[in-house]
Amino acid sequence: MGVKYVFVTGGVVSGLGKGITAASLGRLLKARGYSVTMQKFDPYINIDPGTMNPIQHGEVFVTEDGTETDLDLGHYERFIDESLDKNSNVTTGKIYWSVLQKERHGDFGGGTVQVIPHITNEIKDRFYKAKGPDDNTIAIIEVGGTVGDIESQPFLEAIRQFQTDVGHENAALIHVTLIPYLKASGEMKTKPTQASVRELQGMGIRPDVVMCRTEHPMTDDVRSKIALFCNVSKERVLQNLDVEYLYEAPLAMEREQLADVILDVLKLENKTPDLADWEEMVSNLKSPKEDVIIGIVGKYTALHDAYLSVSEALKHGGISCKAKVEMKWIDSEEINEGNLKQTFANVDGILVPGGFGKRGTEGMILASKYARENNIPYLGICLGMQMAIVDFARNVIGYSDANSAEFNPDTSHPVIHLMPDQENVENRGGTLRLGAYPCVLDKDSRSYMLYGSENISERHRHRYEVNNDFREDLESNGMKIVGKSPDDRIVEMIEISSHPFFVGTQAHPEFKSRPNRAHPLFRGLIKAAIKKRESI
Repeated sequence: MGVKYVFVTGGVVSGLGKGITAASLGRLLKARGYSVTMQKFDPYINIDPGTMNPIQHGEVFVTEDGTETDLDLGHYERFIDESLDKNSNVTTGKIYWSVLQKERHGDFGGGTVQVIPHITNEIKDRFYKAKGPDDNTIAIIEVGGTVGDIESQPFLEAIRQFQTDVGHENAALIHVTLIPYLKASGEMKTKPTQASVRELQGMGIRPDVVMCRTEHPMTDDVRSKIALFCNVSKERVLQNLDVEYLYEAPLAMEREQLADVILDVLKLENKTPDLADWEEMVSNLKSPKEDVIIGIVGKYTALHDAYLSVSEALKHGGISCKAKVEMKWIDSEEINEGNLKQTFANVDGILVPGGFGKRGTEGMILASKYARENNIPYLGICLGMQMAIVDFARNVIGYSDANSAEFNPDTSHPVIHLMPDQENVENRGGTLRLGAYPCVLDKDSRSYMLYGSENISERHRHRYEVNNDFREDLESNGMKIVGKSPDDRIVEMIEISSHPFFVGTQAHPEFKSRPNRAHPLFRGLIKAAIKKRESI
């Protein structure tokens, strides 16, 4: 069949769930036996979100090949269970950067460089790079922002050209809009959707499917009205109702026959979907037998999206254990010696996620100390592992000034220091230790038992590491180094064997967790938290 394309655009307002719509469609198409890959085109001018403040933009998701991407790619990977790559997240910054480099190289033969055709051609070239495991792939491409955004216009123009280039039967378009409900009059209003679609049509683009985000079920009259004014058949006006749980979205969209409609547009065979695994996962999610509370101690807790993959991975761990996971968000800046007991009084486990900069780190160190001394299950991720090592060096070994060289360059005990290959790096963007790296686990460790394998691979995003000069001190005092790089140079994982569950990893395991296949470390944390609660 060759590669087929499905574009997902949004209108009226942002935050309508384009990413979840796209990811849900990917799951439904995979359930029908099709290969699926996904892309996100972001209109912002940054090259990538790697240098953005998490409070402003949310988490930075990292792919296997080390690309720093928008958090929507995390949803894509979790829903379609495929590892994406550098071709999967494209920004306006990347597009212009590439075109300007070509201009400097003389690739345009002295001609004037313009938005059309040079920028739009570059965008179309990126569409073509959305290649899956084989040529029989459906590429789902989400365009960020809304139709009215000036930044989105080159992307929409590129879609118009692309549909003409490849044929409309090879490039379908879903437009996600809002159907507001006016409580005072008890009416659902279709005018915003009409205006959004009309703007698309003014650009020469006709949506094949209008996906309506709504709080209330649409009536037949509302569907008919949208179909009439938006020039689509009523069967292709679909509703995207709010669901209680995120992972119910594919099942809700299956009931709306979204995949059936798209396959019809693309003139592809519609096969019976196999959603049994997904349905079982959702059933476990909705019918937990246990309850646990996990305290997430971080510096970006004002925006939970800053730790989106972490919170989702905790949910996955709960699903695998048939447990409801309640997350208690704890600002690490607010923690002090005087409120530790009160802060952690009702938690069954503590997780300290990654981050950058000194702010809030003393609170993370106190959280590690409290978990260690009170036998509370603890998982430290990246910075969370590093702060656990600082706590151990200060409060067990006795190095009172122990710290990371990132926060105190003058400490006499820099148990965490800059990686040697990072010493002369000046640019901040894309220069961290990024992407998947192998790790060898000690067979006599809890981590080995959880993973069930000696050789593992996890994704990373850091530039500081455990200082090897202190390895012996750590191990001789009871902190076991259980995971190392294959060349034995980098400490990747640590444990305290005498503790019910105290694990730290330099990696970001949350990026590889899936709702129907929880990551071993998160499953282990939730199991330990359940055991703690049952022992009370």
